[in-house]
This record gives sequence, C-alpha cells and structure tokens, in this order.
Amino acid sequence: MVDMMTVIPDDDLRSICREIAQQRWTEAEWAERESDDMFQVGDYCGGFDATEGEFCFETYVDGKEYWFQFTLTDAQRIAAGEDVQMEARKADS
Repeated sequence: MVDMMTVIPDDDLRSICREIAQQRWTEAEWAERESDDMFQVGDYCGGFDATEGEFCFETYVDGKEYWFQFTLTDAQRIAAGEDVQMEARKADS
C-alpha cells in the first residue's frame, strides 16, 4: 500500500514558489539549470527535474519523507496565492 498525503502550500513553499516565479524563466530555461536541491527552505528541498519537466521536492512530516512535484504553472499559481494542492507519496513506498 502506498502512503499518500496532500501537500497544501505553507509559507515556506509559497516563498520557494515566489522565488521560482520571480526568475521568469521558461521550462526550457529551468531545464538548463536542472538541480535537485536548488531550493532548501524549512522542511522542503528540491528543484527542477528536466526529465520530469516539473519541480520535484521532498518534505518531512512526522519524521517521514514524502516526495511531490508540481509544474511551473502551479508554482506561479502558488506564488500568486491561489489554492493549489499536490499529492505526495511516502518516499519508501
């Protein structure tokens, strides 16, 4: 059974998404700067994955590691204060 949870952006994740939006880079430009740990704020660590074409992050909840990802458009929506929810799966699932 895969353990899942819903990620609702908090202040730390919104801060990361504001930084992403402020860059004003296209998906192709993000792919050129691919990094799995470009952003490290609070319980979040991640960056843009060119293969996935999305931002891939890990976070810890109650001592358990979860992975989730979101698009550049989602990052812009989160930065703008919109309600965006993402599904995260437990890392060892």
